[in-house]
Amino acid sequence: MRLRRKPWIDAAIHDFDDFVYPKDQPATEAERGHWKEIFGRPAPLYVELGTGKGGFISQIASREPEHSFLGIEAQQDVLYKAAQRVRAAELKNVRLLVFDIQELENIIAPGEVDGIYINFCDPWPKARHAKRRLTYRTFLEKYRRILCPGGLLVFKTDNPGLFAFSLEEFQTSGLHVEDVSFNLHAENRPDNIETEYEKKFSGFGEKIHRCVVRFP
Repeated sequence: MRLRRKPWIDAAIHDFDDFVYPKDQPATEAERGHWKEIFGRPAPLYVELGTGKGGFISQIASREPEHSFLGIEAQQDVLYKAAQRVRAAELKNVRLLVFDIQELENIIAPGEVDGIYINFCDPWPKARHAKRRLTYRTFLEKYRRILCPGGLLVFKTDNPGLFAFSLEEFQTSGLHVEDVSFNLHAENRPDNIETEYEKKFSGFGEKIHRCVVRFP
């Protein structure tokens, strides 16, 4: 469903200029290779692709203050909510970007990232749209280049078709799949961080699928 545009956010987003890169002041090649300097420390760097309203990134950044996090989201109106959450939690280890994931390598250097999170991305269910899925092999090659050796991708979805497709893509790309769950909530893992979508879908009785993928 297309969200209704909120023009006032184009100005309001600048209330968070200390940690947000909005669409009129996007991250560029100037940041590429310098994210750890921007955070002011050599901490491990993790990226969430499709940050949404920031439920996940605000929780994991609070739980893991020793790590730094980049949250990337295409829709500025949505990212505004994430910015509010990060500010309310007084998190200093988060930067949020309005950015096109297709152009990821323009702002992140090879080997600069330690891990990637993809939570409940668009499944693009039609076969002709398979190349748009964030776990399609061309995306995986982008991730391989920006991840350090042995870097991780943590993938979570409620869509069994997308999960099956993704597992095949991981195998085809020569990646190591670890810790696979086809019903995450049945395992009652205490360390699981629920996203907004996860709470919604699990409330409908949908099974949550999750895996960890290592890039050798």
